[in-house]
Amino acid sequence: MTNERDFVGFPRECVEFFEGLAENNDKVWFEKHKADFEDYVMAPARSFVVSMGERLREITPEIVADPRVNKSIFRIYRDTRFSKDKSPYKTHLGLWFWEGVGPRMENSGFYFHLEPPGLFLGVGVYIFPKHLLEEYRKSVVHPVYGPALVWAIDEVSGKGYNVGRKHYKKTPKGFDPDHENAELLLYNGLTAGVELAVPDEIYEPRIIDYCLDRFKDMLPIHRWLVEMTARAK
Repeated sequence: MTNERDFVGFPRECVEFFEGLAENNDKVWFEKHKADFEDYVMAPARSFVVSMGERLREITPEIVADPRVNKSIFRIYRDTRFSKDKSPYKTHLGLWFWEGVGPRMENSGFYFHLEPPGLFLGVGVYIFPKHLLEEYRKSVVHPVYGPALVWAIDEVSGKGYNVGRKHYKKTPKGFDPDHENAELLLYNGLTAGVELAVPDEIYEPRIIDYCLDRFKDMLPIHRWLVEMTARAK
């Protein structure tokens, strides 16, 4: 079993597990491979969370990296209550490192998503809760916070990352549709990310540096969101 502080890379069996799960998303297959899941997915995931957290604190000291399920490690089981897709398991490994107080998903953070044959790395808040949406909209049109947001988006998108969560079709009530930042008022969350093929680094300790380099590129958006969230408390 891997020691949490000795991350050596994800084993090839981790990728193979998710490839197999994608083809056999049922309880019988999962239970048969439960030991593989624990040894090749969960054990290295916990180690990765600890090591990645230590490195992330070099650029944002207050980041939370908690190697437990429903903390930094998303649970493998899908909530199928309101979904037409009744597949019981997620076919990816999702890891989350967040900054701020309160519920973890109401804060900006760094996201790692391994779903063979791809790897997604991102930052931000996927969907703003009501109090954050209100603060976001005020910040978008603020004479200081608004330009700072535009700068952050330009910095990140200029390096090839996708920035989004445009959702609404009309400018929200009470805001000027002709404002220079009106387009940003259509967002219901703010994220940046990049989709990649699973790199060879995934099997080695250097996947930490690989991820950190890309998280650094997206850091301006994270920092803007952290400051905005603090204002909303």
